[in-house]
Amino acid sequence: MTDKKPVILVTRKLPDAVEARLARDYEARLNPYDTLFEADELIKRAEGADAILPCHTEHFGADVFERLPDSVKIIANFSVGYDHVDTQAAKKAGVVITNTPDVLSDATAEIVMLLMLGAARRAGEGENLVRTATWKDWSPAFMVGTQVTGKTLGIVGLGRVGKVVAARARGFAMTVIYHNPTRQPEAEEDGAVYYEKLEDMLPQCDFLSLNAPNLPSTRGMLNAERIALLSEGAIVVNAARGTLVDDDALIAGLKAGKPAAAGLDVYNNEPDIDPRYKELPNTFLLPHIGSATAETRDAMGFRALDNLDAFFAGKEPGDRVA
Repeated sequence: MTDKKPVILVTRKLPDAVEARLARDYEARLNPYDTLFEADELIKRAEGADAILPCHTEHFGADVFERLPDSVKIIANFSVGYDHVDTQAAKKAGVVITNTPDVLSDATAEIVMLLMLGAARRAGEGENLVRTATWKDWSPAFMVGTQVTGKTLGIVGLGRVGKVVAARARGFAMTVIYHNPTRQPEAEEDGAVYYEKLEDMLPQCDFLSLNAPNLPSTRGMLNAERIALLSEGAIVVNAARGTLVDDDALIAGLKAGKPAAAGLDVYNNEPDIDPRYKELPNTFLLPHIGSATAETRDAMGFRALDNLDAFFAGKEPGDRVA
């Protein structure tokens, strides 16, 4: 790095350890009040900045890149997903884009298991009974849910997170099957059975975990036609991206009992999610906390800073995506 510290615009409140490293190595424009910047405010605050360290909550479309100050040379995302960035527009503007892969697979896989257990064992309903003092007594018919142990888990997207989900599921003696656009090497399958066609896998699933990225080919992939193919009693969980789900189709299916339940950590248009989800008793809902552990959030921040360090040292960032 040069003697003059690069100016980094940080769009959200980051972990203390990450902000301390930022303040040590850069001229950091922090956001201590965690205000969400809309496009106009973001562009205004980026004036004179050399880099932006945003989260998935900020959107960098072609219109933003057209107005972004020329001083900004790199956007180092505090996220694995980078679908909030128009990478073609970034390339046209000469702005490098990085992300933070690998460091949140364990934390996200934990949330997938929580969603599976919460939806299957009716945890949301049960907690509400306790909190509202409406729990009356016990009986053999009370709060009967679905057992997870020994069931078949279908994973859509056996990537970084999907493989960890598969490993955790085996701890519950689950049979793991999966669908990917292409088959994984046999050594990386670890016994998981590959289905080339998603439609062929769905009838085999007791649980279906969506772990695919947000791509044109995956948006709305869980639609009415595919929900109809699920086995009776199947439970759907999604800790990847809300865009994978057709909300109308899933809500209609939940009302009709197929799927039997859903555990969701991500949504379309979050945090302003479709209010019908909250009215359904067979949903277990979390507020996008897949990576929300202290260890993971620190690791994400340090990974983003590693990318900035490399860039300003004249090296290729290890996690460059555009």
